[in-house]
Amino acid sequence: MPEIFEAFGYPLSDRSLEAEETRRNGLCPFMGAECDGGGNRYLSHIDLNRYPDLRECFRERRTVPSGVCSIQTTRRQPPWIVCPRRLLFLGHSRGDKPGHQDATRRFVLSHSGIQNGPIGVWAEVKLKFKTTTNRGPKSFDYTFDYVLAPTRRARLGELSTELQLTVDRLREIVVAGGYTLSMREGDVMVEDFPSCPPCVVEIMTSSTSGGNARRRTTIPLAFSDAILQRPHTAPGINYRQVWARMVSQLVVKSEVGLGWGGKTIWVLQDNLVEYISTTTALDIRRFLSDQTSEVNIVCLSYGDEFESRPGVIQLGSPTLFAGPISTEGPGIRGGGFQDMIRAPVKPDLVRLWQGLAKRRPIKVLPSF
Repeated sequence: MPEIFEAFGYPLSDRSLEAEETRRNGLCPFMGAECDGGGNRYLSHIDLNRYPDLRECFRERRTVPSGVCSIQTTRRQPPWIVCPRRLLFLGHSRGDKPGHQDATRRFVLSHSGIQNGPIGVWAEVKLKFKTTTNRGPKSFDYTFDYVLAPTRRARLGELSTELQLTVDRLREIVVAGGYTLSMREGDVMVEDFPSCPPCVVEIMTSSTSGGNARRRTTIPLAFSDAILQRPHTAPGINYRQVWARMVSQLVVKSEVGLGWGGKTIWVLQDNLVEYISTTTALDIRRFLSDQTSEVNIVCLSYGDEFESRPGVIQLGSPTLFAGPISTEGPGIRGGGFQDMIRAPVKPDLVRLWQGLAKRRPIKVLPSF
């Protein structure tokens, strides 16, 4: 049965003082701050007033996020990461020293295409607009996990022309956005404004099934039992949902990054990469590379000693898989990452009839 493997960054089996203090304070060691529930799991926050026995585990808190990092579906097998903070977090405040993901952070930055100067990090960047093309009305509605870009000091007047806004309107926008304005030789300057090339970083983790409240297999209830050191069953991994979510965005966001003169880097766990490669026509091993391309996947792994190491487990050395979106034409062998939307194998007709033989039709329609 599936079980929670890590909560608040530490394996549940780790009952050291360090691990217990981190849990009691609801901290995420990867963020260097309080756990936020993992981005989209804010609905899994627990009202501790309703659970007095659980409230004793957390200091002076009214609510606590279900700080589940990973779920192990089979004993002695690597767990599935379900929280994007567990894979990579880039939102640290200036001066923070996160420590636990340094190797992954350096690897991503080294392949970002950004060569010089300080790098700005923008999180949860949403772009939504409608336009008209020669193929009719079109819309764009996507959110990017992170956008990285070199920062610059730019003149407000020049930026207004570049962004096609009036100076007054741009000033309102940047001030509301928290940018610092300064005066240089009579010109108003905007500090830390982005410049080219941008790099989009997408963190893709596994999704969980909804669970069953009566059986206490939802994230909040399984988390509560696990923290209280009771037997628990976690929700399972929704493999198909995460594959569908990624395949719907992979080509679009990769094309957009290229169109901006930059690139897009996807960060995934090896479990998920292997699942996608097994269940689609994509042969991920063909794209092992040391250079980025049109589609870029950074793959992270727990390695073989994930259960025997105390403390926060460092994910193994990152691996880069990179290749074209598609390769088509005479004499060109193989495909590109578009193979993710193609069938891994094509079942013959006999298999269909075998499947239909297991139950009669629910209705027979008259001919037309």
